[in-house]
Amino acid sequence: MAALLRSTRLLKFSPSGLLQITGTNRNGPPLSRLFSGTTGGKGLGVCPRQVAIGNSSLSRCLWPCAGVRQYTVVPEERGAPGDEASVGVRSKQIKQFDWALAKLDNSVRRTGRVTKTLLMRVFHDLCRTGYPSGNQALLLLRSCGSLLPEMPLEERTELAHRIWDKLLEMGASYDASHYNALLKVYLQNEFKFSPTEFLAKMEAANVQPNRVTFQRLIAAYCQEGNIDGASTILGFMKSKDLPITEAVFNALVTGHARAGDVESAENILPVMKNAGIEPGPDTYMALLTIYAEKGDMAKIIQTLESVEGADSSLMDRDLMQVIFSLSKAGHQQHVPAVAERLRHERGYIPDAMNLCLSLITQGHEDTAFTMLKTFPTLQAETSSTDVPSQGNFFLRHCVNMDVAVEKLVAYSKELQESNLHSTPLQFSLYCSLEAKKTATAMELMKLMKEQGLPIRPHYFWPLLTHHQKEKNTAGVLEVIKGMQMLGVSTDTMTFDTYILPTFPNVDSAAAALKEVGCSMDSDNVLCSEVRSKAASGDLAALLTMLSDSSFPAMDLSQFRGNLINGFRKSEDVETKAKITALLFKDERFTKEGSRREDAAYFLYNLINGMTAAEVQAQEAQLRHFFHLLKSLNITIPMNIYRGIRNLLDSYQAPELIKAVLFLAEGQTDGPEHSGPKLADAEGKVSALERKLAELKGDEKPVGPTLKALILTLCNEEKLDRALELKQQHEDEMVAGGYATLINLCCRLDNVEEAMNLKREMSRQDSSVALDPSKYLGLVKLLSLHDRVEEAVDMLKEMKEMEVSFTDTTLTLMFHVLNATKEKGPDVVRRLQDSIFALGLAKPSANLCSPLISAYLQSKDLSGALDAATECQKQYGQLPRIHDIIVALVETGDTEQLQKAMDFVSQERGEMTMLYDLFFGFMQTGRYREARKIIETPGLRARPGRFQWYAQKCISGKKMEALDNMVDMTAKLFECDRDEMYSYILRLCKDTNDWRKAEATWTKMQEENIIPRPRTLRLLADILRTNGQEVPFQVPEVWYEQSPKGEAGPEAEAQAEAQGTEARAAKSPSMLTDNSNDHKFRILTLCKKGMAKEAYGVLKDADVNGVALGPTHYNSLIKVLLAEGNMEDAMMVKDIAVSRISQFHLNDIASSLLIITQAKKDQVKDAMETLRTMLQTDQVPSQLSVTRLVQALGRHGDIQGIEEAQTLMNGMGVPLNLSRMVFVNNLALAHINNGDLEGAVERLEAVYTQASNEPAPSMSFVFRKVLEMNNEAALDKLSAMAERLANHFASYRAASDLFLQLLEMDRVEDAKFMLARCNAVAEQKDFLVSYMSRLAQKPGQVGKIKTLVNLIPDFTDKETLYAYLLKCYNMDKDLDQAKALYLQMQQEGVEVNQLSLKRLAEMYRNAGETPPFTEPPESYKFYADKLKERTKAPARSLAEE
Repeated sequence: MAALLRSTRLLKFSPSGLLQITGTNRNGPPLSRLFSGTTGGKGLGVCPRQVAIGNSSLSRCLWPCAGVRQYTVVPEERGAPGDEASVGVRSKQIKQFDWALAKLDNSVRRTGRVTKTLLMRVFHDLCRTGYPSGNQALLLLRSCGSLLPEMPLEERTELAHRIWDKLLEMGASYDASHYNALLKVYLQNEFKFSPTEFLAKMEAANVQPNRVTFQRLIAAYCQEGNIDGASTILGFMKSKDLPITEAVFNALVTGHARAGDVESAENILPVMKNAGIEPGPDTYMALLTIYAEKGDMAKIIQTLESVEGADSSLMDRDLMQVIFSLSKAGHQQHVPAVAERLRHERGYIPDAMNLCLSLITQGHEDTAFTMLKTFPTLQAETSSTDVPSQGNFFLRHCVNMDVAVEKLVAYSKELQESNLHSTPLQFSLYCSLEAKKTATAMELMKLMKEQGLPIRPHYFWPLLTHHQKEKNTAGVLEVIKGMQMLGVSTDTMTFDTYILPTFPNVDSAAAALKEVGCSMDSDNVLCSEVRSKAASGDLAALLTMLSDSSFPAMDLSQFRGNLINGFRKSEDVETKAKITALLFKDERFTKEGSRREDAAYFLYNLINGMTAAEVQAQEAQLRHFFHLLKSLNITIPMNIYRGIRNLLDSYQAPELIKAVLFLAEGQTDGPEHSGPKLADAEGKVSALERKLAELKGDEKPVGPTLKALILTLCNEEKLDRALELKQQHEDEMVAGGYATLINLCCRLDNVEEAMNLKREMSRQDSSVALDPSKYLGLVKLLSLHDRVEEAVDMLKEMKEMEVSFTDTTLTLMFHVLNATKEKGPDVVRRLQDSIFALGLAKPSANLCSPLISAYLQSKDLSGALDAATECQKQYGQLPRIHDIIVALVETGDTEQLQKAMDFVSQERGEMTMLYDLFFGFMQTGRYREARKIIETPGLRARPGRFQWYAQKCISGKKMEALDNMVDMTAKLFECDRDEMYSYILRLCKDTNDWRKAEATWTKMQEENIIPRPRTLRLLADILRTNGQEVPFQVPEVWYEQSPKGEAGPEAEAQAEAQGTEARAAKSPSMLTDNSNDHKFRILTLCKKGMAKEAYGVLKDADVNGVALGPTHYNSLIKVLLAEGNMEDAMMVKDIAVSRISQFHLNDIASSLLIITQAKKDQVKDAMETLRTMLQTDQVPSQLSVTRLVQALGRHGDIQGIEEAQTLMNGMGVPLNLSRMVFVNNLALAHINNGDLEGAVERLEAVYTQASNEPAPSMSFVFRKVLEMNNEAALDKLSAMAERLANHFASYRAASDLFLQLLEMDRVEDAKFMLARCNAVAEQKDFLVSYMSRLAQKPGQVGKIKTLVNLIPDFTDKETLYAYLLKCYNMDKDLDQAKALYLQMQQEGVEVNQLSLKRLAEMYRNAGETPPFTEPPESYKFYADKLKERTKAPARSLAEE
């Protein structure tokens, strides 16, 4: 093909000569616009609506080869198949791809675009694992086109090339679908390349082009107006009998127009019709695009009107395409005329946002702003509708694209005046600071200053941070000059945190500031100097400074944290004691009236900030320190002593406790430590008869034997003999015997005998009731014999006898009603009305459907529709509406059909009505009408409905209907195209139709769909079964076992012992028996958790020089670390490194190492491990990061927590860590450093900022503070919680504190809290959630009762009693459970089935019989049922 294109004998284009196409239908379906990208970056190949319009003056000749990538042939061997890491990594890769696909796909569905950040995150994850699959490569390549509207076209193409080259280098296997995806990206990004060279590279890589390739190459030629090149490919396609689809014609429309021949472009439409292809929306879009390029508004209007008169319809995003083309061609004056035709359909906002982003990216921000003003009002982008913020995305992208500040200001002014955005200038400033655009930020702050808006010091922090990291003093001073120019003073926080770290010391920082005209307040400089000296450990200089009588007053809280850090660094015990004594005795360093308490808390925080290892290492110094304090007459309050004592007790330092005891006031308590089977039925009957006769002769009771005999006879359906036996022993008959006989009569259709037996049983004992199945059997029997009123009497008796119903009973009831449909609608209606009126069952679509079935069976469609509408009005159910609509469509009763549609629209909404009508047309084969319905503007996909109909088609082998449904939904908003095509493939699998499956694969490529792994595996299975070649790389399944026989029995045993890890350890090379034995034993012992034994085997292997793989070392290290044995784990690591030079711990082992180090208070080592993991592209576990951050919080290491947070934010894979992990532990770090104000400030900021997310929890902070008995911190945090509740209506903090007080059994404090902040009692969701958590653990009944005593009405009795019953079940307290059950019955509170199931289990465990029928299903069944019942009201509200 490449040689053909190089030939000088190029074919001339002749529509009549080339387009001999048979058939009357389109050769290809209308193509998807959902996944083809955003409006701005359009591609010509498959979907001309996304054609990227180029300059009409471009040369028509072939493009130079310089623009073509070097598509190297993929190497055959992509790595050693026996690589020990490969299988495990591929397993992880497959799992991660599902996440990547979901993230990217969800982004496209919600917004129609992906961000560069998300795409790069997925790409980096893929590179780190090192084994890219073909499907993953396809996903990344496809995302580099118009789905990136925020990136310039050139950058998109560069990114695509980078991904292509990198994945090829890593061993990715490319097939035709990858080359087609790259072609699509080239078209969307208007990248100039040579189709000839492109084909040559495909041939060199042994990849055969397919129909989609040729279509996109035609599009590439036409994009530049090269009709000759397009004609050449058309001729080749014809010679290969490849169909010429609508996409090809659409490309030719564009090609002729770009060549300057608009008339020939317009003449393509008649040619299409002659070829049997009706011009669709895509064709008209191609025409509209060429008219827009030329600014021919008259032709645009004319074409739009002709489309409205045809069967085709254009969506809003099509008109946006026209707007983009007009703007790009310089005809912005016509944009308002087209914008007026926008209908603001569903999905308008994301489509319009993408248009705006594309326009801004390509320098047409004025047009973008015009479109922004067409957005519907009140589309705020934040949670608060009181604060309008429309246009955030617009302002952010303008800043990122360096739009002139003057324009930004003008846009901001208009947005604010139009009441679309409350603070546009401030938001633009925020974006500038976030993007580190210093010049733009300074200009915006100047303008804000001129407008009288406040400029605060923290606005400059992002700019200072950038320079601080690089120790750029000049940059810092430039920012400070800007602050001075704007009249913003440098406060203490800015100086300490963002300026001082850049300079060698305080003096040099102050001098530098003075040089630029920034004179800091002397007190602030002095405070910074104190902090600096304290933090550095220069305690002698600090003592000299503080002892100076001229030193001003300074509250201890301003430098407590730094002083603690200094104390931990210094070994000068005498100086530390003197400074501590100074803090106790000098009034300058404490608030009035709290001197001794503040200084004592300093001692507590000092000990709390040390790890157990530090305390034990410095025990002698600390003992000396405490003795010096005693000699200086320092005493501490008893509560502080208890706190220090508890800490030292946890550090296992009893001698230090004695030393601290000397400092305590008064007396203290010490630390607290405390018959043979028969051959056949006849033999059994004979034996029972003999036994019955013997019992009667001996005048013994015959009841059980008589019942067993009757049961046996009924099982053999010997009714006469059973009745005779009943007659002989009528006095001994029991209810069970009658019930068995009645059931047999119902089975044998003997209505008279059944009713006689029922009357005899009632005369014998009127209080005895049958079980539900027997009653319903009688109802069915009587109804079928036209004795409907007697059947209704049976239903009434069921109600009187309080017969319990289960789901099985409801199913049986449906079958009874369905059986009576033969008797006509009147009988069914009488029974149905009685069931619902008596309350035997709640109305459901299932129970209402037999009535509709009766009408449909009698061909009374009007009656069926009336009955269905009556069910909807009475019971809220609309049974069998699909069958009614299908019947009405088949009969052509348009009047009744319109009536049905009006009713459905009124009751269930217009969208439901449209889907009902759509499936009605589909079921009857009226596909043309169905297409019109599904193309209704604004219609969204409903996956559940499509799945239901697809299952019908698959079970009925209806390929035509299924194929049409998939074809029609190509343009449907939010339609999962992979899922739709998978339905066709499933039917192909059932019918073994590989040709249809292959054609489906081609259509999926035309739509640019990224198939899921399961879809590819299904298609590959179909092709392989029929002996066909699979044209793509089949994704591996991580859980598949290797075929038997590939490895020896020993390797198979190893795989069984260790699963995936053992499979990863297999090697194709022949290993020695000794090596295999050691490997097998290590993996087996590790799986069993026998770390010590496995370590012994490893040492033996090392001594014998046996080579092991990385998997074995990592497995043993993981088991050792899981037991906390870090020393042996590190020994194993050293052995591994000596054997394998490139060995490193895998993700799990590294995470376990972090956890172990954090538990052992080796915080610095844990941080270093985390840094190493991230540098080697490993992903730490969520738990490891959480434990590390908690350890840092215990040590008061604020800087460490902030560094950890920065590292996590920079990761490619999100760990889904809650932001509160960092916020809570930062607060604890402040508290442990004695900086209560800092803790309150951090926490308060979280709850006072506007957010649409639920308020986060700070229970962790309250719990830790309560455990430390830090009353000062508790008072501060309590005041903060009350302030948030009373001033900001934020009740989460107060609720957390209240519940934590209850949890710690501080009931009086909880009462006091409730009195001060009574809104806590109204937070019922939190309280019920707390009660739910309590019910998960034994011994929590008292806390629930305490909660009820404090807030009696926080939940209903049914919920409260259910949780109490669950608690009693956890406590195995049957007596209390019985009492509660009796109380519930007396109060008329319903006991749900889950609670009854628990109570019945308690009775059984105690050896007692429950006084009720135990629910038969599993716990999970009733739990799920309870959840559904809870969700139902919310779902109903949502539907309304």
